[in-house]
Amino acid sequence: MEASLLTSIIEHSIDGIYVVDGNGITVLLNAAYEDMIGYRREQMVGRHVAELAREGFFDQSVSLLVLEQKKSVTMVQKIGGQKKDVLVTGNPVFAADGSIQLVVISVRDITYLNELKRELKKAKTIFQMQNHRYAVEIDGAEQQIVFQSQKMMRIYEKVQQVAPYPTGILLTGPSGAGKEVIANLVHHYSKREQQPFIKVNCGAIPEALLESELFGYEKGAFTGANREGKIGLLELADGGTVMLDEVGEMPMAIQVKLLRVIQEKQIMRIGGIKPRSLDIRIISATNQNLRELVRAGKFREDLYYRLNVVEIQIPPLEERQDDVPLLVHHFFSFFCKQYKVDKQLSDQARELLNSYHWPGNVRELRNTMENLVVSIPSSLIEPYDLPPHIFDQEREEFRSFSLKERVEQFEHRIIQEAIGRHASIRQAALQLGVDHSTLLKKMKRRIGKTKRADHDL
Repeated sequence: MEASLLTSIIEHSIDGIYVVDGNGITVLLNAAYEDMIGYRREQMVGRHVAELAREGFFDQSVSLLVLEQKKSVTMVQKIGGQKKDVLVTGNPVFAADGSIQLVVISVRDITYLNELKRELKKAKTIFQMQNHRYAVEIDGAEQQIVFQSQKMMRIYEKVQQVAPYPTGILLTGPSGAGKEVIANLVHHYSKREQQPFIKVNCGAIPEALLESELFGYEKGAFTGANREGKIGLLELADGGTVMLDEVGEMPMAIQVKLLRVIQEKQIMRIGGIKPRSLDIRIISATNQNLRELVRAGKFREDLYYRLNVVEIQIPPLEERQDDVPLLVHHFFSFFCKQYKVDKQLSDQARELLNSYHWPGNVRELRNTMENLVVSIPSSLIEPYDLPPHIFDQEREEFRSFSLKERVEQFEHRIIQEAIGRHASIRQAALQLGVDHSTLLKKMKRRIGKTKRADHDL
């Protein structure tokens, strides 16, 4: 074959072709490779591949591995300023004396394939999550209610039924179960949606201030009062909705005044002489047993029945385990997006999170997802990255691992963290104090195990 014809074939190949001599000096590259890497061949021909790697033309050199191992090597490489993902295969060309005369490298751009793979995995996850999923966005993504359990479905249907009416609603359930989110949902589906929604934590405001905060006061009503007077939170919510959180903590004296407001639909400011008309819907929430408080004389019975026209009991998360995978996915994705990071949960870590009983309910789950996103440097979160009380679920299984398996797990974590902190694998190897080829072998061995595990599934 004529040299000019061979050159033409190489030049018109849709795959990139890159050739170095037996000393690692670049001797040839084609137009397709120029397009992939974003540099002209004049910038690379005649230069040693190690020098080009140091300057960031590519993150690692397959040709050096071929020269070292004297056999074909295939690997994934990042090339050019845009760090494109490419699949490279280096093949040695031997001279008559057995030395390597050339290394011919074929290069295929897999950036688009990797993007498709990520999008496919994302779409598959979303599809799985959307199966029997219900999500209502209220004031942005953070206020979404996400569920698939039958218990939450019944609550959702009940909210839709009662929300259009001005009926008082009592939300009961443990702390962190989502009472505020359900209150948001009630207001969202009510005819008062465009009106104020005021939330009052009765347990967080000192008793001496709670009365003035709720009912307001006229100017000069008491020493230290604002000279202009102050409008109360109940009055601010006129036409809308008030959520009284931790209503069981409300002092008896204020319970009497609140009962009068509900009965007469009027409010009297502290120090005032003229009542003002008031149209509010009250949603109460508590993690206490109000019936027991009534029996103990700590909560007025007449107020209890005024507030508890419709009671909605929100079960703890451990009683609706079907919702946990959705919530894990929702909050992890939410915080990744909020903090602009690209992280993933390993299948094993996700399994542990899904099987945990979450005594702190949705609030604990949400905070745990935020913690994992912001505090773990690795892009892939493994079981050992989880809080100890969650990882403890795996202790027994971990104890059954051999010493070699335990060492490999911790080694993988150290390698992942090093790669996450450095721009290239070569820099990570330098920081870890190992040879670049050694680190590549360890990574390749780990990838091979992962693929075999996936195949076994």
